[in-house]
Amino acid sequence: MADHPASSLRAAAHPGTRGAVEFNQVLRNTYLLLGLTLAFSAGMAWLAMAINAPYLGLWTLLGWFALLYAVNKTANSAWGLFWVFAFTGFLGFTIGPVVGFYLSAPNGAEVVTLALGSTAAAFVGLSAIALITRKDFSFMGSFLMVGMLILFAVVMLSWFLDLSAFMGAIGGAVVLLMSGLILWQTSAIIHGGETNYILATTTLYMSIYNMFSWLLLLIGIGDD
Repeated sequence: MADHPASSLRAAAHPGTRGAVEFNQVLRNTYLLLGLTLAFSAGMAWLAMAINAPYLGLWTLLGWFALLYAVNKTANSAWGLFWVFAFTGFLGFTIGPVVGFYLSAPNGAEVVTLALGSTAAAFVGLSAIALITRKDFSFMGSFLMVGMLILFAVVMLSWFLDLSAFMGAIGGAVVLLMSGLILWQTSAIIHGGETNYILATTTLYMSIYNMFSWLLLLIGIGDD
């Protein structure tokens, strides 16, 4: 649909207006969808705990990659919304047994609450840094990609080798990488590097999910 002549004149007179409107819309849609997917994921985690669902372990990765592939293939259509809820709901369901395990332990409620609170505080703080400073964190892209590949390889090895002595270091690396990913993705929205709110939501959700999972482990280790 063609722009209204008056709108075109306003855009020509104020070249930054359209960019600001698009940025605000993508950011608003991203945070709205992120909130909805987090709530849905929490509901699925509760369902998993309520029915005593088993921990899927390594099988979780198969569902993770299959659903993530579906999200990326359909991100520019209405089906993208369906698959992003399927993806986040699945991950919520699979983490339910883990959360249930911690809740059943002494001081488990405090451990889960502290992990949740720390994750929320980190997300809000990092998002505020990107939004308030408007700093371009795109330079972190290559570093984050390499870091994610190395981390994935280490996590895969941990399924076959005893790396329990290094869990603290691995967990710390995950938290740092997820923090960087939140800064990078929020910056990409601000500076127009990401205009698809479904993909932006997926990246932020995975950052929050991984950060919470590993903070749960780190705090649990500290609490014995």
